Amino acid sequence: MRRNAEPPPRDEAELLARAEALAGLTLGELGGRRGLAPPTSPRRAKGWGGQLLEDCLGASAGSLSEPDFQLIGVELKTLPVDPAGKPLESTYVCTVPLAHLASPLWEDSNVRRKLARVLWFPLVTSRGAPVHARQLGTPLLWSPSAAQESRLRADWEELMELVSLGRAEEITARHGTVLQIRPKAADSHARTWATDAEGRRVRAPPRGFYLRTTFTAALLARHYAPGG
Repeated sequence: MRRNAEPPPRDEAELLARAEALAGLTLGELGGRRGLAPPTSPRRAKGWGGQLLEDCLGASAGSLSEPDFQLIGVELKTLPVDPAGKPLESTYVCTVPLAHLASPLWEDSNVRRKLARVLWFPLVTSRGAPVHARQLGTPLLWSPSAAQESRLRADWEELMELVSLGRAEEITARHGTVLQIRPKAADSHARTWATDAEGRRVRAPPRGFYLRTTFTAALLARHYAPGG
């Protein structure tokens, strides 16, 4: 899909204009415009819509741990929502550094870098609907408020303290009020390097940071409500 990608946007205004021009289309219609058929396998369909939008909007980061639109520092996040605008799933942010923590500071974290400026693209759908039927909603350029960042930071510090102590296995879905850590792998047998409580390098399931649906639901309600 990368060979059909648009050039990177020069600024946020150009990015938002591109995104707004796609609102109302289904992913199937958008793929058809680019001569791409949606995958039939549910496993392959998982990231197809996001990749399609990255190419249509000119994202350049690929698999690098940088914001998708590198030149302007904006991350793209798709968000499946029901017809009433309620998020249907948590939102993946980035991988968790299980083996070593580059910096103990929130300001230097990949989570903060990824969420500093986000282009949210709601995908209106229903549970079980095929990926090509998802309809692009109105895009939103967003940065966390001071209160939102404070909550994100508190969760990140709590979670990363456990990770740095080699206690990632103790983390459950109950940890974190807006940000959580969950397993992140297409294959249940996948393993990555981690550090255990004794400081030894061990193989462990990869994990990712995710935004809870309560956080994204409040975010959408604040910006899409009448007068919001």
